[in-house]
Amino acid sequence: MSRSIDEQLSFLHSLIQARSFSDATLRFLQLLLVSKDVKSLTEVRSSLTQLLRSESLSAIRSVATKTVQDKLLALEFFVRAFALVGDQQSCLALRYEALVVRDLKSGRCEWLQVSPLEWLNFVEDAVRNGYHAVAEKACENALSRLGHDDDLKPGRDSVPENMKAIVSEITRLRNCAMTSIASGSVQVQAAEYLDRKTTKRQKSDLLYREKRCLASTSFRNGIKRQNIRKLHEHQSLLQISDELDGRHPNLRY
Repeated sequence: MSRSIDEQLSFLHSLIQARSFSDATLRFLQLLLVSKDVKSLTEVRSSLTQLLRSESLSAIRSVATKTVQDKLLALEFFVRAFALVGDQQSCLALRYEALVVRDLKSGRCEWLQVSPLEWLNFVEDAVRNGYHAVAEKACENALSRLGHDDDLKPGRDSVPENMKAIVSEITRLRNCAMTSIASGSVQVQAAEYLDRKTTKRQKSDLLYREKRCLASTSFRNGIKRQNIRKLHEHQSLLQISDELDGRHPNLRY
């Protein structure tokens, strides 16, 4: 990575630490992603993702005691920043956080109220990107909020058709998310079972090979000992024969 890129990343870091959550900062971030070199672009994107993940936590904590507008400004900035660098997981997580903040404060500030369509759009994005647990939470939150208003409950004739369709779609996506989570859980359990079974089989095979090796070694060692014993017996017989020949010359042929 070139020196100029390092300096630009450092400058972006200083802007974020100064809580400059403006369009100008986002434009500067976007300029850092303009590169003709694919390898360089990959490195810059990775560095930016790490920087944003680290600084987003610090920044969001720093505005925790401030106004809802300050919180939403910080959240919106990082949502857009993560979208620019292609970090969908972080982007969705902070989008959900922003929706929850608005939902919690909407009782006192009506303009913060999250519309059913906003919930639906978020859930669709979460499901599309495979974040089913987040999608399920968003669906439950959305349906819970809709259920607080009797005029919006599914099945009532006073509910507009488009609202019925949104509630129905949110319910369908919630069921899809729950099914995917359950399916994923079963797949994880199956994978863990197969891993345990494979590990057990590998250990069994290793033990069997070790036993065979020990048995083979013992057999070879036994043969060696037997051959050595026979050799010693043969040498002893030769020695006795030589001694007898020396004492009784008549025994020689």
